[in-house]
Amino acid sequence: MHYFLTDLAADIAQNGAEAGADLLEIFVSESPDSFSFTVRDNGKGMTAEELLKARDPFASDGVKHPHREVGLGIPFLIQTAESTGGKWNMESQSSEGPAGLGASGTELTAWFDLNNVDTPPIGDVPQMFQTALLFQGPGEVLIRRRRKTEWAEHEYEVRKTELAAALGDFEDARSLVLMDRYLRLLEEGY
Repeated sequence: MHYFLTDLAADIAQNGAEAGADLLEIFVSESPDSFSFTVRDNGKGMTAEELLKARDPFASDGVKHPHREVGLGIPFLIQTAESTGGKWNMESQSSEGPAGLGASGTELTAWFDLNNVDTPPIGDVPQMFQTALLFQGPGEVLIRRRRKTEWAEHEYEVRKTELAAALGDFEDARSLVLMDRYLRLLEEGY
């Protein structure tokens, strides 16, 4: 099982980034009692059969990890949500399906009860966002964050393209430090 809820979100976001998506969207919402995230991509999507198979921990497509015969990301998310009183939903439209059904892609939403003693800690949200912004593949990563406390509600949005225009090369250590500081300031509400 993953140690943090942000580990689950990062794993699902990585799936989206590796699905041939041009756009990866991550929405994270938090209140004193709950934590939820939605990851949406416009990648190749999954057929109904592939959606069922994705829930099986002993199944792998053999492409993403050629020597691995298990796929644990989605099954771990399902196990964590269901064992802690949470919920999850996954929908997908395959690019291999019948023509005319609309765009391909996948959307996965998970909700967790923070009052359940078995719910893992949230983890480092800004670090998870930075990881997602650095994934290879998607030209655009759109992050939306909503955080509600007992006293206030705070929201922000970050786009990979805008951040890259301001910071420059994401492979430069200085840019990565500035990205980290910026995401942490946004998280604090400044």
